[in-house]
Amino acid sequence: MSEITLWGRTSSSNVRKVLWALTELGLDFRRVDAGGAFGVVRDAEYLRLNPNGLVPCLQQGDFVLWESNAIVRYLADVYGQGSLLPDGAQARAAADKWMDWASTAFAGPFRDIFWNSVRATPAQRSETEIQRGWEQGAALLKIADAALARQPYLSGERFGMGDIPLATLLQALRTLPDAFPALPHLDAWYGRLQARKGMQLLESLSLR
Repeated sequence: MSEITLWGRTSSSNVRKVLWALTELGLDFRRVDAGGAFGVVRDAEYLRLNPNGLVPCLQQGDFVLWESNAIVRYLADVYGQGSLLPDGAQARAAADKWMDWASTAFAGPFRDIFWNSVRATPAQRSETEIQRGWEQGAALLKIADAALARQPYLSGERFGMGDIPLATLLQALRTLPDAFPALPHLDAWYGRLQARKGMQLLESLSLR
C-alpha cells in the first residue's frame, strides 16, 4: 500500500491517539508538523485535505481521512486484525463505545483541566473550570473503573483500539501536579498500558 503521511503536531491529544495506533501496529509513516505554532492548517493545500483546518489528517495515496477516532479505526481494520481490532461485531462495537465516550463525555473535563493548566495564559486561566474538570472527570472515571472491574481492558480481554482514546487523555493529565482520586481497576489498567510501546512513545513526547 502507499506510504502513510500523518499531519499533526505531537502535542495534540488527537494526533497522539493516531501515533499510538501506528506504533502499536509497527507501521512506517511520515509525519508533518501542523497545527498550533506550526500553522499549515489554514493553507490552501492542507484545507484541500481537511476542510475543517484541524489535525490529525492521514493521507495514504489518494485516500485522505480526518477525525482521530476514524483514523484509529481505519488503521485497526486494515492492519490490526488480531491485535487492535477486537474480534466480532459486538466486541468491536463495545470498543467503539469507549472510543466515543472518551472523545465526547470525558473530553469536556479534559479540556477544562488541560487547556487552563497548560495552554492558557495567566489572564485566560479559569480556576473554576479547572475545578469543574477535576470533579466531573473523577465522576466519569468511576464508570470506566466499574467496567475494568469486569474485564482487563476497555476493549475486552485484550488491549485494543477502545483503550487508546481514554488512555491518551489520562497520560496528558498525569503530567500535571494534581491528580484524580485513586481507582483500583482503572489504575491497574493504566499500569498495564505503561508497558506498551504506544504509551511509552507518548510519555517521551512533550505536551507543550
